[in-house]
Amino acid sequence: MLREHTKEIKIGGVTIGGNHPIAIQSMTNTKTEDVEATVSQILALERVGCDIIRCAVPTMEAAEALREIKKQIHIPLVADIHFDYKLAIAAIEAGADKIRINPGNIGSEERVRKVVEKAKEYQVPIRVGVNSGSLEKELVEKYHGVTAEGIVESAMDKVRMIEKMGYDQLVVSIKSSDVMMCVKAHELIAKECPYPLHVGITESGTLYSGNIKSSVGLGIILNEGIGNTIRVSLTGDPLEEIRTAKLILKTLNLRKGGIEVVSCPTCGRTRIDLISLANQVEQMVADIDLDLKVAVMGCVVNGPGEAKEADIGIAGGIGEGLLIKKGEIVKKVKEEELLSTLREELLNWNKEE
Repeated sequence: MLREHTKEIKIGGVTIGGNHPIAIQSMTNTKTEDVEATVSQILALERVGCDIIRCAVPTMEAAEALREIKKQIHIPLVADIHFDYKLAIAAIEAGADKIRINPGNIGSEERVRKVVEKAKEYQVPIRVGVNSGSLEKELVEKYHGVTAEGIVESAMDKVRMIEKMGYDQLVVSIKSSDVMMCVKAHELIAKECPYPLHVGITESGTLYSGNIKSSVGLGIILNEGIGNTIRVSLTGDPLEEIRTAKLILKTLNLRKGGIEVVSCPTCGRTRIDLISLANQVEQMVADIDLDLKVAVMGCVVNGPGEAKEADIGIAGGIGEGLLIKKGEIVKKVKEEELLSTLREELLNWNKEE
């Protein structure tokens, strides 16, 4: 079942499924019990484009902290629960907009039922999460190892169990650190699951390897029309997860907004520190809310031509550089003024238009 045909689910003020935009998620890495630190991180994530935030709830104190956290943030809050069903109930009562559980590690069916009843009472959606690392022993034996088929069967078994309990406000996530297994599992589950799918490559790694694995996996899955919310899981600052997710969606033409920076590879003609300049531009434009393409070119020979598909660009020379718009040179400035000149142009972009 492709993205636009999935059931619509409301998570706080954000609706996913149907024709609604793909939502970007992240997860805090603060101690949830520390309200001030957690709120500070969530507000920072909001500023860079996070649509939904998840917090770990390992203790009853963390569950209670959600009540105060909710008062100070502006995006839906998801409680991440493992093992203790009582924490799920407490989180719902504290105001969580959605809860994430793996029914397989919550315990007995009766405990799952208590969580479902509380979710139904508060009309809080449940995200049914299954990871390859927690696949049931019988399914590992049935499929002779951890497989995409086993992950899908595990997830759908849990979905049907909750449906039998009379609840259908569900979101499903099936994750693996094996990129191609993850892709196959999503292709399989999309054919039979009517609920929104939360997509991600779990435990994908550091900023370097995690970005590559997530971009490849999410790129394939999303391009097939599968997925309603995404998270780029990185061992690093959660803000980087949002930046990567936004660029993946923008690259696939699934999301507009935000400046895209393109830059040429260095070569023997380069007469400026292009690597440093391109990185400075990328950092500089992160807080500018324009839907533009900005080019950073290393020389004045090919710069204007190579940058013609960009809305605006800069090209470096020996001690000087060019400001370019749509491939046309509009200004020559000193090398040290290139960055500030570009920023000034961007900040006044709408005024000029």
